[in-house]
Amino acid sequence: MTCEEAINELKKNYNHKNVEGMKHFGINAEKAFGIETPKIKALAKKIGKNHELALELWETGYHEARAIAFLIDDPKLVTKSQMNKWTRDFDNWAVCDGTCCYLYRLTPYAIEKIYEWAPKKEEYVRRTAFSLIAYMAVHDKKRDDKEFLQFFPLLKKHSIDERNFVKKAVNWALRQIGKRSKFLNKEALKLAKEIQALDSKSAKWIAADAIRELTNPKIIARLKR
Repeated sequence: MTCEEAINELKKNYNHKNVEGMKHFGINAEKAFGIETPKIKALAKKIGKNHELALELWETGYHEARAIAFLIDDPKLVTKSQMNKWTRDFDNWAVCDGTCCYLYRLTPYAIEKIYEWAPKKEEYVRRTAFSLIAYMAVHDKKRDDKEFLQFFPLLKKHSIDERNFVKKAVNWALRQIGKRSKFLNKEALKLAKEIQALDSKSAKWIAADAIRELTNPKIIARLKR
């Protein structure tokens, strides 16, 4: 399938109501078709892995085309420069998080990029770092739990960022780390209390929300199994 054919396939499923609805979820819908996720994934599956097509689709700027791009790209062929380019292009949380989940975390550069992007001032670039941490905590089952402790200074430092999409990502990363194991639950709660002591509304919200979830009896019971 060519880039043009893929875009034409997306255009056939244009849904104005969904495009309008996307705006309420903080998704930039200026270039979007309003297509439901299952249909996007079905088209991506039909196309199969295709690095070159992924690059072409990304450049169209269409929301759904970029979703297909991160679904069909081959993490083994992704370069650092491509990751930097795509991350600078992020203009909504959905494409940012989807790219982290389905592509970035599978590349050899994930941890390197977390450290590179967290200090960046751009909201979505910084969010990408913490979205990556969250997805790694959930999906990277073979990684040693102690390796996640390396991210604690980043979580604490950027917990004072008041921007919505950053503070939510920091909170998300902290919670996912804390739900990974009994050991990390204890460590994440200690960090949350340190964050809670900071003179920042964002930090206090992040900490309170994380503590609430990480002390939930259901979470604790699951980690004891």
